[in-house]
Amino acid sequence: MIQLENISKTFALRSGHKTVIKDASIVFPSGRSVALLGRNGAGKSTLLDIIAGTIRPTQGQVISTGSVSYPVGFAGSFHPDLTGAQNTRFVARIYGIDTAALIDFVAEFAQLGEHFHMPIRSYSAGMKARLSFGVSMGIPFDTYLVDEVTSVGDGAFRRKSIAMLDDRRQSAGAIIVSHSIPMIRRTCDMGAVLENGVLRIFDNLEEAIERHEQNLRGSEFYLQESLA
Repeated sequence: MIQLENISKTFALRSGHKTVIKDASIVFPSGRSVALLGRNGAGKSTLLDIIAGTIRPTQGQVISTGSVSYPVGFAGSFHPDLTGAQNTRFVARIYGIDTAALIDFVAEFAQLGEHFHMPIRSYSAGMKARLSFGVSMGIPFDTYLVDEVTSVGDGAFRRKSIAMLDDRRQSAGAIIVSHSIPMIRRTCDMGAVLENGVLRIFDNLEEAIERHEQNLRGSEFYLQESLA
């Protein structure tokens, strides 16, 4: 279970301030796969970072009853001068899991070949995402935070990633950000919608998708009117 208590996040801009999350108080239940929906720039990735603890909220707190992954696809904690294997070993030590087992898992899953033993700074964005996804999936978290990472790579790798996420969801929950509605329907059983800083949660996934699509239609209508 992940509980948000009066979470707000405001960023300082040259022109003033922008609040992307306003006083959010909701619960992500244990063992559920929640689609986090919202338009581009709504603050979905920021919310995942707050839940993971990599960004501090302006106000409020996050309470969790289990272990939570870093946002899958986030490689900010990797040291650029260390190899993929060395970074994997470092993460294994942080989480207290078997180092050799995680290295073997990531080497097989991420399919980086010789690059696994090369410095991270030589990686493309897609290679970093593969490494990050592999490391996260190799650690038994209670909740996985997933941010569009299953769009990385070719079709075969995407299918492999989704299958691995399905396997992990048998014993864990997830909060998943994706702009692919088929992907959302494939992997999630409830939803949350972030719009204009307001976060709402829906036990019914289709209700969440409908609300999200209504928001998108509304923004398209506003854009057309402003350009007319």
